[in-house]
Amino acid sequence: MESARIIAVLARMLRDVGQAEELAQDAMVLALERWPDSGVPEQPAAWLTTVAKNRALDALRRRQLHQQKESELSYEIDLQLQDAAPDLDAAVADALENDIGDDLLRLVFVACHPVLSTDGRVALTLRMLGGLSTDEIARAFLVPEKTVAQRIVRAKRTLAEAQVPFEAPRAHELGERLASVLQVIYLIYNEGYAASAGADWMRPALCEEALRLGRVLAGLQPQESEVHGLVALMEIQSSRARARLGPQGEPILLLDQDRSRWDQLLIRRGLAALARAEQMALDGLGPYALQAAIAACHARARRGEDTDWQRIAALYDALAQLSPSPIVELNRAVALSMAYGPQAGLELVDSLLDAPALKNYHLLPSVRGDLLAKLGRHTEARIEFERAAALTNNERERQLLQARASGVNPPKATRALP
Repeated sequence: MESARIIAVLARMLRDVGQAEELAQDAMVLALERWPDSGVPEQPAAWLTTVAKNRALDALRRRQLHQQKESELSYEIDLQLQDAAPDLDAAVADALENDIGDDLLRLVFVACHPVLSTDGRVALTLRMLGGLSTDEIARAFLVPEKTVAQRIVRAKRTLAEAQVPFEAPRAHELGERLASVLQVIYLIYNEGYAASAGADWMRPALCEEALRLGRVLAGLQPQESEVHGLVALMEIQSSRARARLGPQGEPILLLDQDRSRWDQLLIRRGLAALARAEQMALDGLGPYALQAAIAACHARARRGEDTDWQRIAALYDALAQLSPSPIVELNRAVALSMAYGPQAGLELVDSLLDAPALKNYHLLPSVRGDLLAKLGRHTEARIEFERAAALTNNERERQLLQARASGVNPPKATRALP
């Protein structure tokens, strides 16, 4: 949980992401060695950070030794690190002050440097700062795990070779990195909202951290419509958290949720952020604000049957034109089915069956199974739900899909057949 924050602090000191990651891991290894005997300290995060900072200062001293003669080194170390021993935090802050004010968000901006490809920026940041595994990132991008691993290695090497300064970009430089930063925050939130693997359907800590970063970013870039759009989306989605899980942690789907458990404060905050996004969107809403507008349709409906599905379908039409992707089309198919009937949705889903990006995407057969069940094609629906269950890596979701497969009843005429 503390790894990303420690890496962010060390990267500011060392200006080397790879070395920062290694020293953070060293501090954690030391904790594993000492804490069983000495006990866990009252403030374990502070202990880890202090140990990691001490090792970073040692690394800085060694680096200086390699660069300068010993006679010159003493003066430089005294000048740059004179306050390190009594007050490490003050020394680091004095030397590396910047205008963002949040270590983690600062390092997200650094890792999203223009010298890297867009894919490389996002993969590196999600791995080190978002806490996502290489496999989880691969599923988010719908690409092989090996591809993501290569992107991360290349990104680290490129930053080192280019000697990228590990400092926050100035105000006029933020814009060129903003799209990648928004994408990182969005993908971190998505992994928290619907975990791609593991025993839990949600990872609340990821959602909370993404929402915190989004709020900080909104204060930093208050004039950007899409920043407010992303914050609105996360606020509204987060409002459903308590209603999305049953007593045993089992998933509860949107239309089955008890809407009285939705957090009205988060909904109001989300709608206010959406209103700000709409006011600033002089050329029309961007993709995050459009998704927030879709979420707002659900938030405004007191009951599932009150949902304005035709408006949601229209918003997905706009999103598909602005940011086309197979996943957007799959979501649009669901909206079409709710607005105009399951056959309309199934036709669009069937057109996606050969999309390479969705070949192993479990939600494609899941959606198709749901539409087939509504059309009374029960045998086909069961096959689709079973296929979806086999594709997902999330235990809770697998159980849900298996239950849906078992619950699909064939027509009465076929029950008597041997």
